[in-house]
Amino acid sequence: MKLKRKFVEKPWGQEVLPDIFDGSSGKKIGEIWFEAPKGITSQLMTKYLFTSEKLSIQVHPNDRQARRIGFPHGKEECWYIVDAEPGAVLGLGLKKTVSATKLKTAAILGEIEQLVDWKPAKAGDFYYVPAGTIHAVGAGVSLVEIQRNVDITYRLYDYGRPRELHLEEALAVAKLSPYDMKNWDEIPADRSAALSLGSPFRLFQIVGTDDDVLSQTASKEWQVITLEGAVTVRGKSIKAGECGICPRLSDIDLSTNIKSLIACTMS
Repeated sequence: MKLKRKFVEKPWGQEVLPDIFDGSSGKKIGEIWFEAPKGITSQLMTKYLFTSEKLSIQVHPNDRQARRIGFPHGKEECWYIVDAEPGAVLGLGLKKTVSATKLKTAAILGEIEQLVDWKPAKAGDFYYVPAGTIHAVGAGVSLVEIQRNVDITYRLYDYGRPRELHLEEALAVAKLSPYDMKNWDEIPADRSAALSLGSPFRLFQIVGTDDDVLSQTASKEWQVITLEGAVTVRGKSIKAGECGICPRLSDIDLSTNIKSLIACTMS
């Protein structure tokens, strides 16, 4: 099944998108969501992000913290960097461990950017972002984000934009320490690779028909994000810029694939 694309305007979005999304739209598109039709509940949410400004500095709770306030689970996500302008950065974790009081004060005074560890962004980078990680995406970045499908985000800082902040909630769930670089990888452009193996979902880069990394994975939900070429999912052609969903690995035909991302749940 092919998922429906939803173009979402954001103040930090880009007016010119890649050709696979029809190029210039005249609107600031920040996200493209892939939505399942009514009656189908997806455990994963897949989207593209395009930034012309920095996103808010934010954090998500883990399973225990989320269930305490009525959500089914917490929120983990990962970023596959498709493109990045020179000098583009990603905020992941803090430069050093700080106290909650220092982080709160920095957020209130607008100085939290100085505490965040801003890492250079480049095409082919992969970052798994565990729950509790303070994070942000800088300007000039295009990425694919795969996340657990739950709407729970706490903003620490938003550069003066008129949106709600969630300082106390964020401080209660944030890890006040540096990002663990074991969650980063530099993905080879020319071969298949398994990613995010320790998370509640898995992500794979598949080049051509080389799908050996998928063979031992069992899941009831698979999502296919075609980057180049086309992948057939349950008889539907999923072209570059599109996303398909199916319940079985055997539903995926990679015979015309050039490069794609395949995500699956682990529960």
